[in-house]
Amino acid sequence: MTVHPSATRLLEQETRALLARLGLIRPFVLQETSVAAAALSPAALAGIEDHLAAGRREVGRRGAEFLRWLAGPGSAAPAAEQQRRFWTLRIAFQNALSQFDLFSEVITQRSETENGVLLSGLDVAAAEALRLPGGLIDGPPVVCALHRGLGGAIRRARTRLPGGGANPVAIIRIPRERIIGFGVASSLVHEVGHQGAALLGLVRSLRIDLRRHTTGGRHRAAWRRWESWVSEIVADYWAVGRIGIGSTLGLIALVSLPRGFVFRPADDDPHPVPWIRVLLSCAIGDRLYPDPQWRRLAGVWRRMYPAEDLPPTLARMLAELEETMPDLVTLLVRHRSPALRGHRLGEVLRNPDVRPDVLLRRFRADGPDPDRLADLPPTQAFALIGQARAAGLLGAADEADLLRRLIAEWAVTSTLATARAAARATAVPMFLGQPTIWAEPPARTDHHLSLAT
Repeated sequence: MTVHPSATRLLEQETRALLARLGLIRPFVLQETSVAAAALSPAALAGIEDHLAAGRREVGRRGAEFLRWLAGPGSAAPAAEQQRRFWTLRIAFQNALSQFDLFSEVITQRSETENGVLLSGLDVAAAEALRLPGGLIDGPPVVCALHRGLGGAIRRARTRLPGGGANPVAIIRIPRERIIGFGVASSLVHEVGHQGAALLGLVRSLRIDLRRHTTGGRHRAAWRRWESWVSEIVADYWAVGRIGIGSTLGLIALVSLPRGFVFRPADDDPHPVPWIRVLLSCAIGDRLYPDPQWRRLAGVWRRMYPAEDLPPTLARMLAELEETMPDLVTLLVRHRSPALRGHRLGEVLRNPDVRPDVLLRRFRADGPDPDRLADLPPTQAFALIGQARAAGLLGAADEADLLRRLIAEWAVTSTLATARAAARATAVPMFLGQPTIWAEPPARTDHHLSLAT
């Protein structure tokens, strides 16, 4: 057997250099600068740091193990085997860096002037949009970030990261062109819907229900299309349920594209045909929160994109989808997945405070007062602003200013609440020379205490 001492020396030095570079990767808490109101929640930051630190420790362990092997039995191994083992170590190092870069991009945006605080406020809104009555969801930390493009995106929590391991947080990416405007709420809550649907197993359980329609009866092709689009449909349903007509208005802004794109039936796309998707959003809204506004909005959409002179095959497809739409909405409203604990999906996502008449009464009584809006749950505030815009009571410029102030207020309020909670938890007053942990500051007393020992 041929021994290559020069290869052993080369790979040893390469490994030591790799471990030195690994040691230069510092935790985010030591290298990122941002105002306190722009910071990630403690749960999100701890989850990210713990995950990355575990990855670095694993690479360090494997590097030390490889060096011991090189100094022992590996010194006599063929150069090809030494190189193969080194490359497996290097791939692990690259995977650790890829995960670091993934989170670094998200966290570094918190240093952007104004945008950092807005993203922190959207974190608060996303976390609230994920919660359901009765504690049906044990939601993971949510982190928002900006990205290029028209639509939002999500990397769900507990899904596999590049290189392995489960994502410790949900990362929601909002298009920069939607910061800040009415569409931000629609994009945000739609992406939250993807995370909620995954936690509740809705896509799988809905597909089981939908397949009952694809195996018999009329319009099987239409039901197969609904089944293929169900992951996006349930996210749209979540958004309409949480923020009402603001979701549909945001969707219209997103898919207002050249006519060819609006009617394009892309079979490999998980999103419904945009023309049908808007009509479905209106149908869902009318079922959850009945009001003539939904039919009026659907009529506006039809006039913007008249379904005339379409190819016969496409026209038939759209007609079948429209004909089956009421039954699809009924299926969504009545659906029960095991995680819903006997509740129907319509029950847990319908909020009486999001009814159009309730929202309009509140807006007419209070007006666009950011202080009053800040007292509402974020999704209800989003719903109220969207409803006011739909009713023509709030102009685009005023809406953008109101949203900016409101989202920043959520960031500040959440940051201060976290700071106060931390201060109470770590308060250690001295009483007769012995430290005592107080849940609340000790009450004042009128008598004097002797501190003599």
